[in-house]
Amino acid sequence: MELNTIIAQLPYSKPFLFVDELLHADENSVSGTFTFKEDLDFYKGHFKDNPVTPGVILTETMAQIGMVCLGIYLLGDKFNKETVIAFTSADMQFLKPVYPNEKVTVTSQKSFFRFGKLKCDVIMTNEAGQEVCKGILAGMITNKL
Repeated sequence: MELNTIIAQLPYSKPFLFVDELLHADENSVSGTFTFKEDLDFYKGHFKDNPVTPGVILTETMAQIGMVCLGIYLLGDKFNKETVIAFTSADMQFLKPVYPNEKVTVTSQKSFFRFGKLKCDVIMTNEAGQEVCKGILAGMITNKL
């Protein structure tokens, strides 16, 4: 599957799309990038005069690249408009702040994909190659009833 096709199938749009580019996808892993532009709305209040990317946004970015993009790849032609992706759990560690205009890379390794449940080990690094957060994400992929 073409990497740009995966991005086009994501069920998100700006301002809630946190995938700029996919670098790799196969049956076991995926990696991609996103740059947190300084004009993103959440920076206006988090924090006053010292903007930092909220942990929930870092988690969402990791989920979009590391779990949803991988899920779309794994489903292949079975992914369609009737497919629903639901985030079910996260166990995250935040190690370093991510500031406006930073580009991050997310790398995800599939733990398992059975009965519609996808679980992944995900790492986010900054441009210096430092881990900024890591964790375990899980979700369900099913069709609308």
